[in-house]
Amino acid sequence: MPELHITGDDVADRLLSDDPLALLVGMLLDQQVPMETAFAGPAKIRERLGAFDAATIASTDPAKLVEVFQQTPAVHRFPGSMAERTQALCAALVAEWGGDAARLWTDGDPDGATILKRLKALPGFGDQKAKIFLALLGKQYGLTATGWESAAGHYGEPGSFRSVADIVDAASLSKVREFKKAAKAAAKGS
Repeated sequence: MPELHITGDDVADRLLSDDPLALLVGMLLDQQVPMETAFAGPAKIRERLGAFDAATIASTDPAKLVEVFQQTPAVHRFPGSMAERTQALCAALVAEWGGDAARLWTDGDPDGATILKRLKALPGFGDQKAKIFLALLGKQYGLTATGWESAAGHYGEPGSFRSVADIVDAASLSKVREFKKAAKAAAKGS
């Protein structure tokens, strides 16, 4: 199993390392909050819900799931909409993949382009998020699918520090933050 170091919390990082669903949900939550907060979300959900599997999350009363997301510290700064998105993601996994997130990248020995297409079909996963997640699988999760690097675009480039896919320690986290800060500044300047 991979050993991820994204959140700075051993329990949260172990869950991400051991559970493909946790990694996928962490990626879903990775917007408008620090990466560490997003990827620590699955551990908070598991602790508060008492379970962490797609079927349980998909079948949880939506109001209860929002409460799980709202508890302090909150899972996300937008607990209502992100609880809804997490539930939609889990429902899609149950309906299409038997509740097993890893099947997205293992069923039928798919190539990188196929995995990217499968990720983009998920609720809450657009092109960029799908490419970042594909790069995370390839760079840190042991994915060896043919063509994953090219399917992941710039995020698949070795030695780049563009996203969560490149975070392995505090130094790489700092480099990713610097890249994102520079990209935001460049976007504002244009």
